[in-house]
Amino acid sequence: MTSIPFYKRPYGGERQDIPFAKLASFENSRDLISDDVPDAAFFRGLESQGLLLNRAQIQAVRHTQGPLLTLAGAGSGKTSVLVSRTGYLIAAKRVDPASILLVTFSSKAAAEMKERIMALPGLRTNETAKVTARTFHSFFLYLLRTRGYKQEILSNARHQQFIMKRILREMGLQDSYEAETLLSLWSAHRMNMTRLEELPAKTPADVEQKQIFARYEAWKEDHGQMDFDDILVMSYHLLSHDPGLLASLQRRYRYVMVDEFQDTGLLPYELLKKIVAPHRNLMVVGDDDQTIYGFNGARNEFILEFDQTFPGAKVVTLDINYRSLSSIVGLGNEVIRVNERRRSKQLRSTRKSSGVPLYLRPGDPDQEAELLLTYITEQVREHEKQYRDHAILYRTANNSRAIFEQLVMREIPFIHYENGDLFYEQWIVKPLLDHLRLSLDRRNFTAMEGMLHTLYINRDKGMAFIRQQDAPRPKKGPLSHLLSLPGLKDFQIENIRGRSKLIKGLKAMEPLQAVQEMRRQFYDKFLEADERQEITLHKEFIQEALDELEASAKRFDHIAEFVEFVDRLIAIHKEMAAMKRDEHADAVRLMTIHKSKGLEFPSVSLIGASEGILPHTSALDAERRDDQRPLSDREVKALDALEEERRLAYVAITRARDELIISSPGFYRGRKAEVSRFFRDVFVTDEQSKQGNSIPGKDAKSSTHRSFTAKRTVRIETSAKHSSTSSSAGQRSTVAATPVSRLSGSGVHPVQNSRDMAAPTAMEIVDVWLCTGAHCKGWQRVTARIPAAAGKGNRENKLCPLCQSPMTQGKKEVPVPHRR
Repeated sequence: MTSIPFYKRPYGGERQDIPFAKLASFENSRDLISDDVPDAAFFRGLESQGLLLNRAQIQAVRHTQGPLLTLAGAGSGKTSVLVSRTGYLIAAKRVDPASILLVTFSSKAAAEMKERIMALPGLRTNETAKVTARTFHSFFLYLLRTRGYKQEILSNARHQQFIMKRILREMGLQDSYEAETLLSLWSAHRMNMTRLEELPAKTPADVEQKQIFARYEAWKEDHGQMDFDDILVMSYHLLSHDPGLLASLQRRYRYVMVDEFQDTGLLPYELLKKIVAPHRNLMVVGDDDQTIYGFNGARNEFILEFDQTFPGAKVVTLDINYRSLSSIVGLGNEVIRVNERRRSKQLRSTRKSSGVPLYLRPGDPDQEAELLLTYITEQVREHEKQYRDHAILYRTANNSRAIFEQLVMREIPFIHYENGDLFYEQWIVKPLLDHLRLSLDRRNFTAMEGMLHTLYINRDKGMAFIRQQDAPRPKKGPLSHLLSLPGLKDFQIENIRGRSKLIKGLKAMEPLQAVQEMRRQFYDKFLEADERQEITLHKEFIQEALDELEASAKRFDHIAEFVEFVDRLIAIHKEMAAMKRDEHADAVRLMTIHKSKGLEFPSVSLIGASEGILPHTSALDAERRDDQRPLSDREVKALDALEEERRLAYVAITRARDELIISSPGFYRGRKAEVSRFFRDVFVTDEQSKQGNSIPGKDAKSSTHRSFTAKRTVRIETSAKHSSTSSSAGQRSTVAATPVSRLSGSGVHPVQNSRDMAAPTAMEIVDVWLCTGAHCKGWQRVTARIPAAAGKGNRENKLCPLCQSPMTQGKKEVPVPHRR
């Protein structure tokens, strides 16, 4: 048992039976393929290497002529099918290995497939080496090189951002746009085959963006460079205008296979269609339920409409999950089946469950972090798991703020799998922190530079003037030099005076009050007034980040403490870069759901499974946005947005092998948050469905939400009626929603009813390290791993990981861990 108040169903769900997936039989090629069939030798060879294919996998491997859509459910062994089919074409069908093209999205996956193909039994290495297994970009770059394209590859993302930042600086727009976001936007346009001249120019921001993109393209041409998008764009142009080259590709590559097809955008798909046009021997492997990269151009309809695009296509569904326990697969089935735009499939499992997914209802994200990390440290302390067995997944980068801070405070090793900046360094948050830094030191020129654009003053020009004026006569507050900057308008002079006064007054405020005052006086208006920010983030993402900053600030009494805490986190974030390169590091994995796709972990904790987080508010508000479009179009867009959010939930669930924890904070950004409909709907009763109570917020004004609710309710009723047929015998049980234990005094979980209450948790007094900082609440248990007299002589010089103040030994009352 554990001291954490887990439940066996989400708060508010009344249906007591737990969904389990059917158990799949262990029938495989040994049972299904007799020795007297012509291709038996090939499958006997696979079996000798432990590759025992099931019935659906065999069907996919044996299909060699014509289009084939292989629907590969989560954990269903798609890589084994691709590798085996390649070997089958060579060994059983005597296909020339040089005529096989296998494309995927990562060089790591391509290398792994090539390695596995070359290790297949009965095949000569010199034969399998002729198979082309590459990423899209690698394959088409090779094509361009053979035709004389000599441009260097602009492959470094930081270099691209540097170029874009320089363009923005030259245009005086460096404070108006994020370089990374502009590059992503331009990439999305190009992958959707939208040319520069086809971009809209309805607003000044539209015109600006076209000019920026034009300069970026001109820079590449002038310097003999091309980026990854150029590889595909140029290849499409080449094949469209060189029929001889296209014909030679079509003759050579008569068998084309595509991995992760659900991630394919329009341009790569059009390139593939050109190559396979004469013979149509295209095999695509993917899962429409895992299409979560819509913002990068991935389109669900490519899978949904594959047999319309390629009439007569065979469809094979790989519906056996070899990864996860039946209770995890069963929950995934129930969550995703609600989506309307999907190919119907019900995964089975090969692993019978002894436990079920666990649900947590903490008070807010900070308490969520405390409880989950207490649980993880309990498991590590009891030697049940290592840190690296645990992955913590979340919807957006903003949702990682609390868990990141707790990991640092507890000195738990972890790897943060994010490419972007830490929360406190994001462009939305950083200017406010720079104002706080200036309130502590008004001569902090770095902070001054970070906030200057909020005064509507060019950063480079403004800082150059400040430094020039301050050199001969330094001021206590150098910002005031700007009052004499030539060419200022009256409103800018007023802003400088008002801001200088505000900065002086911030130091006396508590951090939360200071952040709120800055937002009230100027920052919210500053963000809302700039239409350019609409391309960077939807307003809800901006609001979410600022609310998270307030949540962090409210725990501190003094600005100096808060700024020191933030700077410490930033330093630790930079220190983690080396650990990220070690795949086997014993550290908790921390990443967005998007980052987790394709990965698997023994234990997965999905945090923020509440309305407004997952599904995200931006998806719930999709119908209200773009109000210039017809209502029907907005309804479709809203439906698509909500379904992609549900696919995100499904991807998160199916990353877990042995243990799944779903946490739904009761309050988020200062407001009450219902449990995510994606999980609550699984546990509604027939009576709740009939009353329309399956979704919190059912009184929403959106007609799309109302109609979609009705559709979903029908689906859930059907699910409930047929629950006995969709479950394995003995694999569906009635379990009361009793928490494993309740954390005494935490106020974490509202009481559902009397039977849900567990006995009060026993408490004990333990030795801990206590922070001596005046306002820091940091503490750590004294464990055998970190004894009181460890390290250099003793641990009296131990520093608090939060505020770096000295720590001293003391006592603290904590829940007694229940031993298994």
